[in-house]
Amino acid sequence: MGSPSPRVPAVVVRASAGESISAFGVENLFKLTGADTGGRFGFAQFAVPPGNVGAAPHIHHAHDECFFVLDGELTVATESGEVVLGPGDLAYAPRGSVHGFRNAAPDRATLALCVYTPPGYESYFRDVHDAVTSGAEVTPALIAELRLRYATEAADTAG
Repeated sequence: MGSPSPRVPAVVVRASAGESISAFGVENLFKLTGADTGGRFGFAQFAVPPGNVGAAPHIHHAHDECFFVLDGELTVATESGEVVLGPGDLAYAPRGSVHGFRNAAPDRATLALCVYTPPGYESYFRDVHDAVTSGAEVTPALIAELRLRYATEAADTAG
């Protein structure tokens, strides 16, 4: 057995606490970022309105994501096609995998959790939010430029 880890304080995040970032109509509440976890992982809660595409199919080359549905249904795109997840269902998108998500329901929001490792991808959502609030036109070129900062590309451009 190796040497014990140094003692550090536990982190408690209350229900409404966290960093709220809206992007593409999805309300993200980043409950833990790398600053909170010593660079180990990030943890977010997100709400996808009815009929909203949260993320078109894309590929991350520098982090993994895991999605867990709490309420409603989340349609997850994969290389093999779409899969509908319900409460209690989980999808894992390791780096290099095609994935995206949307809420196909016409009248019910989806509430889900996302764990991502290593952390840092929350900054992509900050960048999107900042671009929109500064009046930038959200074009495919702008999204591609922002994604590139975080080793991410659209699935249709991956080679």
